[in-house]
Amino acid sequence: MGARTSRLMVMFTAFVAGLALCLGVILVVGGRGSGTGAIQTAAIGGPFHLIDQDGRPFSDKDLKGKTFLVFFGFTHCPDVCPTTLFEISEIMRNLGPEADRTAALFISVDPERDTPQAMKDYLSSFDPHVHGLTGDSTALTAAAKAYRVYYKKVPLDGGDYTMDHTAIVYLMDKEGRFVSPFNMKRTAEAAAADLRRRL
Repeated sequence: MGARTSRLMVMFTAFVAGLALCLGVILVVGGRGSGTGAIQTAAIGGPFHLIDQDGRPFSDKDLKGKTFLVFFGFTHCPDVCPTTLFEISEIMRNLGPEADRTAALFISVDPERDTPQAMKDYLSSFDPHVHGLTGDSTALTAAAKAYRVYYKKVPLDGGDYTMDHTAIVYLMDKEGRFVSPFNMKRTAEAAAADLRRRL
């Protein structure tokens, strides 16, 4: 009973954090966070320095001039992460050759298990325009903080663990500025058409 109650409390906390994040995103997009009504795009995103799935340094500077998507998750994620990455891969496939003008980032929230090799093996099932990024705990915490991402390690029976995390896909412009949450609740064709207009 105690373990069940503890798990329910963790899930409730994750829900509340996600709700607060969504409200914050709405306020940022709606410009309600300032007296001038200006859109405060600098509130989400910013510089980061991580390692890609090939073990090479990768930073925000590598994306200059490209509209890109950002999604935080982890390779042991049972459903949300693989589903989202599949949907992103379908969008890239629908873009055809124009996919080379954009990118998608899959940033780990699980530095203990998500080594560059683990990320590379995991992403082999998805579109090559999806870059897997990992790093040490300090670097990943900084990246998550910049994108206002919530994540928390949750112990499981038997000594294993999972990760609760924000599951928003962020759309960033060619200068690395936040545009809006990217709507994944539509066909890959419609999403690709929307992204194509921003390239």
